[in-house]
Amino acid sequence: MKSKLLILSYLVSLSTCGLSSAQEVPYFVAYSHHLEEPGSLEVETKTATGRPQNAGDRFFGESTEFEYGTTAWWTTEVYVDVTGTVNENTVLGGFRLENRVRPLMQEHWINPVLYFEFEDTNGADKSVLEVVGHDAASDFVDNVHVLRQDKQREAELKLILSSDAKGWNFAENAIFEKDLSNDPWEFGYALGASRPLRLRASAKRCAFCAQNVSAGAEMYGGLGDRYTPGLRNTSQYAGPVAGWQIPNGPRFSFEAGFGLNDYSLPHLFRVGVAYEFGQVFQRRGGSR
Repeated sequence: MKSKLLILSYLVSLSTCGLSSAQEVPYFVAYSHHLEEPGSLEVETKTATGRPQNAGDRFFGESTEFEYGTTAWWTTEVYVDVTGTVNENTVLGGFRLENRVRPLMQEHWINPVLYFEFEDTNGADKSVLEVVGHDAASDFVDNVHVLRQDKQREAELKLILSSDAKGWNFAENAIFEKDLSNDPWEFGYALGASRPLRLRASAKRCAFCAQNVSAGAEMYGGLGDRYTPGLRNTSQYAGPVAGWQIPNGPRFSFEAGFGLNDYSLPHLFRVGVAYEFGQVFQRRGGSR
């Protein structure tokens, strides 16, 4: 019973209909400047699992994302989060509505993207899609039925900077989050770097060719809040990431994150599965 919502969300993401795919960077927290193709819908699940050191049970947080390319410069996305802990039931973590806008369409040395998100979640949400403020390992200890009573409605802004060079992608994100109550602004960051194992495509069509596999690293953490900015009493994580794109099929992503201080979880493992559906809504006159 405890994992029915998780299983259901995976079944949704693994459904196939008019499937197409595109290679993407394998980050879980950082964003690059690459947006969804206009008219295409991508469905992805991202699961994070970990365990607080010396306290609490192993948890999972799962986010199902529906990402749609509204135009060539605007991508919109809806998230549904579920969460659970060993020996406890699975509960709904909340919903998120995200928009990313790319003001400069041509490729530049640094490509900016503006990110806007509204979150209607609760304290039980453990998807760990970002780390801000003074988020800590202790936030994962309490019973999910107690945590879910803490309703959280937040606005989140990000400045995404991203570059492509010689096959590499480099992404730098600055995060600003505000609970819509009287809590202060909280700050965070995410950094990512990755590249395909091979840049030139093989003449033979294959699933395991090196150009279909990408590897890199990701680092992210909190930067305090308006009243106590900085690294003191903040969680920090870093670890390798890998992605595998099956031609005309699903994309898999993996990350092994390691806490860099005592305020963090010791380990945070992630798995992602995604499908891209090509041109689910036919557009007249092309994209804007």
